[in-house]
Amino acid sequence: MTFASFADRNAIEAEMPWEARDVPQTLWGLLSRTADQFPDRPAVSYQILSGPKDKAETLSWGKLRERTAQAANLFRTLGIGEKDVVAYVLPNCNETIAALLGGAVAGIVNPINPLLEPEQIAAILRETGAKVVVTLKPFPKTDVAQKVHEAVRHAPGVSTILEVDLNRYLTAPKSWIVPLIRPKLTGTSHADVKDFNREAARQPKMLSFPDADGDRVAAYFHTGGTTGMPKVAQHLYSGMIYNGWLGHRLLFTEEDNIMCPLPLFHVFACHVILMAAVSSGAHVVFPTPAGYRGEGVFDNFWKLVERWRISFIITVPTAVSALMQRKVDADVSSVKTAFSGSAPMPLELFKRFEAASGVTVVEGYGLTEATCLVSCNPPEGEKKVGSVGVPFPYTDVKIVRQTDAGPRECGTDEVGEICISNPGVYAGSTYTEEDKNRDLFHQGLYLRTGDLGRIDADGYLWITGRAKDLIIRGGHNIDPAEIEEALLLHPAVAFAGAIGQPDAHSGELPCAYVELVSGATVTEDELLAHCRTHVHERAAQPKHLTILDELPKTAVGKVFKPDLRKRAITRIYDGALEAAGSPARVVSVVDDKKRGLVARVALNGGDADVVSEALGAFTRPWEWAEERDTAAA
Repeated sequence: MTFASFADRNAIEAEMPWEARDVPQTLWGLLSRTADQFPDRPAVSYQILSGPKDKAETLSWGKLRERTAQAANLFRTLGIGEKDVVAYVLPNCNETIAALLGGAVAGIVNPINPLLEPEQIAAILRETGAKVVVTLKPFPKTDVAQKVHEAVRHAPGVSTILEVDLNRYLTAPKSWIVPLIRPKLTGTSHADVKDFNREAARQPKMLSFPDADGDRVAAYFHTGGTTGMPKVAQHLYSGMIYNGWLGHRLLFTEEDNIMCPLPLFHVFACHVILMAAVSSGAHVVFPTPAGYRGEGVFDNFWKLVERWRISFIITVPTAVSALMQRKVDADVSSVKTAFSGSAPMPLELFKRFEAASGVTVVEGYGLTEATCLVSCNPPEGEKKVGSVGVPFPYTDVKIVRQTDAGPRECGTDEVGEICISNPGVYAGSTYTEEDKNRDLFHQGLYLRTGDLGRIDADGYLWITGRAKDLIIRGGHNIDPAEIEEALLLHPAVAFAGAIGQPDAHSGELPCAYVELVSGATVTEDELLAHCRTHVHERAAQPKHLTILDELPKTAVGKVFKPDLRKRAITRIYDGALEAAGSPARVVSVVDDKKRGLVARVALNGGDADVVSEALGAFTRPWEWAEERDTAAA
């Protein structure tokens, strides 16, 4: 059956309840079923360099099952049981896949963003209680190993560090040079350090312990974490397998080749793509350790598509924007569809990419807290650009508005909070911290996403903003999406982020930050004038706009608004201090677990009372950067 409409979605769901579906109950069971069916077909391929003729390593489904078993057996010898945690802090490589699958088979796997700083990595390791960490051996041009060893010093529960040496992927003479220039680690931690591949190779190629006898928590994925303490979401086998089943039933077969230059610490790559491959037998290609961020990936992208005869491209809007500025210089006739997630794609970007590449873009929606998938535009049906399509089979979406009389479900096209229930939602226990699950569920079952949206008359879901991103100007709610969409109408603007900047009178005023299209020129005043024309609500017109060389973004391409808020707080507070004649200045803005973003102020020889008066009118908290007797605001 095709997936072309809301009616098709309903027909699939009507075939039988999800619980009656003939799917394995464990990840090992799912992997074994596919390896038995397609033992010699390619499962995953990886190349450390981005050239279309560079060395690549391909693992068949039979070989990937062996690598997974060896990793799982190794973790068990290191004391990992079903409730114990294996963390990995790795760029993309085949060992990352073995650590992911083997960790989830042996215990609970905890992927961690290698771009985080040591204090954030250490905080996640402590929160999850990780016993084993898989990471890089020191390697040129990356500080991942150094950061992880520093983090482990502050995570006393970690007993073993397993190192992966990327040098094995290089060819001579590069492979000869690495040992000569390999960075040295300074300081030591309490953990034993061992070679991951060497230790795994000593293990049996089939499981040496009984597989789990049913559903259980198998993965911890952190949300956020670039600043402050991230939250940790719990994922069950059933949610991971549901995501894989969707990909298999609706999209992929063992004949497909999928290009996935996204990081293997994020649910998009791990659950949506890799689990769909494990379920279907499709082949996934991971180019370079850093994916889209890797050297030469954009320049070589279309040649890589031709090399691997890619049928599905996995992407995000930031990557599409970069690809749009490059010529399609290869045979891409094998490509059926490009799937885009992580953030809504601007309409103009959508049109430009399809015109340049001839590839149809399908947008979808998911989130870490739901294991991932929620909806997508039907690959074979009507694609409403700007929407995130129709909910997947067995996914129930409600739009809910909070009122004085309690929560109320919204009608057609009425905006409210998106709440979802599906096999990927771990109702009542989404986060590891019990306090964070309080008030997280509508009717005890539907995950409150914090996203604002609406459902149209055809059943398509539209995201209109983030509930927490609302700019509240004197009690008036402003959706930042209205400002961002207006700015994206300007031909010079590639990306835009609108936030509320502190204001002593109104609490917040809208301001915006933009990144320009490569080679474009426009002034900030011209963009503000553009907003006065295209942002129709006067209260929503931004009072300040800054052009940045590049907007801060997450690893999967979302504009990272906490960084923009930090910039705005610093600018506004420093301006207030200067206007008051004080030499005090904001030295940093930190993410406090309970208070949110807090400005830290250095007195610099000024008068503390003047600072208190100048900043006292703002609702955003501040504190002294140094120890003082004066109480912080």
